[in-house]
Amino acid sequence: MTTHESLKDIPGIKFVDHVAIAVKQGDLENQVKAYEMLGFRAIHREEVLGTDQVREALLQIGDGPNLIQLLEPLGPDSPVHKMIDKNGGRGGLAHLAFRVDSAQQAFDAMKAAGFQLIDKAPRPGSRGTTVFFVHPKSRDDNPFGFLIEIVEDPAATKQGEVANFGST
Repeated sequence: MTTHESLKDIPGIKFVDHVAIAVKQGDLENQVKAYEMLGFRAIHREEVLGTDQVREALLQIGDGPNLIQLLEPLGPDSPVHKMIDKNGGRGGLAHLAFRVDSAQQAFDAMKAAGFQLIDKAPRPGSRGTTVFFVHPKSRDDNPFGFLIEIVEDPAATKQGEVANFGST
């Protein structure tokens, strides 16, 4: 069975959930203001502890489903802090996240297809989502070159709808 055939069982990538951008520690509020000048509005804020160790601000433009996630490391143990260090102290693309119907089904299908998955199983993400990460060099034959997050959002009731996160 080819990789393409084995992936047909993934519940389907519906759309780009968010583009995650790493920002330097102490710069989150300035970055939020910069995106607000472009017409984005903050719809969710959260400190994500565990292995992530970040403060996030999730921004939306218009009513579309695609979001920008700004990630500020909480300390030197944060993977985002380490990424910024590797990037010469500059922020930048942290990962690209795709929305799926079922994180568990996507995880199982990708694992069976030989993708290198960072998480041992889907886990709780911010805003009540279920997530897992795919390594940038996941496939020897076709490496992505950037970190991928797979996101299931049970609060979104239909394809293309962004959950109502309320005010910040």
